[in-house]
Amino acid sequence: MDLAPIVLFTYNRLAHTRNLIESLLKNQEAANSHLHIFCDGPKDDNDVSTVQAVREYVHSIHGFAQVEIVESEINQGLANSVIKGVTEVVNRYGRVIVLEDDLVVAPYFLKFMNEALNLYADEHRVGHIQACDFTQDTSLPPTFLIKWTGSWGWATWQRAWKLFNPDGAHLLQQLEDKGLTRTFDFNGNYPFTRMLRRQIAGQNNSWAIRWNATLFLNDILSLNVGRSLVNNNGFDGTGTNCGGGDLYQSNMWLKPLPVVKIQPIEENIEARKIFARYYHRTNGFWAKVFRRLKRTLKGDFGK
Repeated sequence: MDLAPIVLFTYNRLAHTRNLIESLLKNQEAANSHLHIFCDGPKDDNDVSTVQAVREYVHSIHGFAQVEIVESEINQGLANSVIKGVTEVVNRYGRVIVLEDDLVVAPYFLKFMNEALNLYADEHRVGHIQACDFTQDTSLPPTFLIKWTGSWGWATWQRAWKLFNPDGAHLLQQLEDKGLTRTFDFNGNYPFTRMLRRQIAGQNNSWAIRWNATLFLNDILSLNVGRSLVNNNGFDGTGTNCGGGDLYQSNMWLKPLPVVKIQPIEENIEARKIFARYYHRTNGFWAKVFRRLKRTLKGDFGK
């Protein structure tokens, strides 16, 4: 089986980066995989030492077929780093597996991702693979198709990534013109459209919301998992976009996850309803009030 290159984006979190690499190396496929690491530059003098510590560590990494490291002299920010790095690698290899430094993967993560990339390689209505499930809803099937893209342990092909539209304003205009904003927001249960508006206004710099909207507008599906092969450890206040709390914690699946071609290629409507219910339960007004109160009582005043 052809193994897809792995792209890792790092910045200044040494412990997180080490945890991710250690989890990747527990995957049998790691020894025959190429790892491409993009190290962003420091924002200011306060970050120089922590950025350098990460760079020293990644230069010591062994256990992969090849390790390629790109060190940016300036701070590009995560969005620019991801867009540039994914474009560079996917154009070279035709497919790519993408990770950020605050993730931990299961021992069968690479097996699943590579099998899925191969099985759906010529299925143009499938443009994304997502290996993290945070709903913890056991009624979800092991794999399913949905019009939504997650960004925590994902993969894609060159044929899909070439559709990526970085122009948030253009994407928003299309969503509004087609009357799709409520559907895009899981029937109003999660403010993805507001997230896109904030990206346009410069209040966030999310590449993921633009990738999500791009595939949604092109009617392209994501192969998602109902058994999580990824956990996000970034909800400790150290990340740019992740504050405190355990809202999106996963139950890690530590066994092989079979990849079976789903037919017909269409969205799993029941899975979409499960996501809508999950977002309604976790992002409603009173859910947010309770979560904020709980965090305050714990002394967690993160983002």
